[in-house]
Amino acid sequence: MNVPMSRQEDGFTPAYVAAGLLRRKPPTETSFGEALVVHHVTGAVAGVLYAISYLLFAAVTPDLHPIGGVLTLGHLVATVAVSAFVYAFFAHVVLPRAGRGIYEERATAVRGKWLRSAVVFGVVLGVTVPVFTSAV
Repeated sequence: MNVPMSRQEDGFTPAYVAAGLLRRKPPTETSFGEALVVHHVTGAVAGVLYAISYLLFAAVTPDLHPIGGVLTLGHLVATVAVSAFVYAFFAHVVLPRAGRGIYEERATAVRGKWLRSAVVFGVVLGVTVPVFTSAV
């Protein structure tokens, strides 16, 4: 996800904002290392949430034609659910609670960047999991 994020107009701005909000300091005072850690920890947590969600959804959804090594419907539902959760958590929980200045000045722009990042994450997750599990 570093590549798609770095290709955005403002690059890692969402990661800087998230790290600044979580550390309770302005994004301009947040180091690249802090932003990268928050970005990667979020990705790791999202991966764990995906695995749990997939197992739960795959257990209760019909066994349609598998894609790679995953059940299609469980994979799609888990991918959408986790991507939506990541976006909603940062845009509607973290930002309003911790980012008073940013929330008042640039909330729509920051949420838009997080939404694009979450969509790209969902697409990457949706494509890579079947590809990597097809070899297993």
